[in-house]
Amino acid sequence: MRVGEGVVAASSVALVTGGGRGLGRYTALALHEAGLAVGLLGRSVPALEAVAEQITGAGGRAAVVRADVRHPDVVLPAVEAIERDLGPVDLLVNNAGVIEPEEVPIWEADPHEWWAVAETDLRGPFNLIRAVVPGMVERGAGRVIDLSSGAGATDREIYSAYCAAKAGMFRLTGNLHLAGYDRGIRAFEISPGVVRTDMTASMPMHDTRTEWTEPEQFTDLVLAAARGELDAWSGCFLRAGIDTPSALAHVASTRWPGDGRVAAPIRRLGVIPWGDDDPLQG
Repeated sequence: MRVGEGVVAASSVALVTGGGRGLGRYTALALHEAGLAVGLLGRSVPALEAVAEQITGAGGRAAVVRADVRHPDVVLPAVEAIERDLGPVDLLVNNAGVIEPEEVPIWEADPHEWWAVAETDLRGPFNLIRAVVPGMVERGAGRVIDLSSGAGATDREIYSAYCAAKAGMFRLTGNLHLAGYDRGIRAFEISPGVVRTDMTASMPMHDTRTEWTEPEQFTDLVLAAARGELDAWSGCFLRAGIDTPSALAHVASTRWPGDGRVAAPIRRLGVIPWGDDDPLQG
């Protein structure tokens, strides 16, 4: 609930997509340890139930629902089921995602695999936002974390579907921030860096990697967002392994000491002009 003008209370009920393994599992368990009830949504019920059992076995509250994030007619009743069990969702973590199985340039990409990635990684978050955020708006408060990636902010020779979907997610978050801020909605693009998971381990580009982002570096940002400590950064891109909650809080309070809101174009996706004489500036 809203606790004051421009201030939104800490989140208490989270919904994590793809919560059965990898980053979703790390996130769900961290949120539970921070005292939140956790809804788990995904396609693999056994994996989701294993995480839920860890949470409930430790005295927490969890609910599991099977749903494919690509299908809005499935997502909406799934969200309703979670909210019947746990209460209104005030933190949505759009974690579910996939990547192409081959590292090829766009003209060699398999059309069906390309679209499957785009549907999961971009249409999926839209479907969840469409199912969850109206309730947040009605209640006057809520937070959405979209799992982002540097792949959405820079051009790459490979993984064109994943990169395109993550770039599109920047626009989902930006739209949600601009349309929802005055209604109590806070939205964040948080990149986990490169955490060792089944997905990253399957990517040939990481075969020789020796340095990985620790899961806690990512979940620390998620928890800080859930507590409201990063609300100044609503609409922005944050990266685990580089950003920390304390550093972000310091920057926001010292650079923008008024209302503490980080203004565009800082940490947003945009087109870079060639200089002050570029007509694009106008």
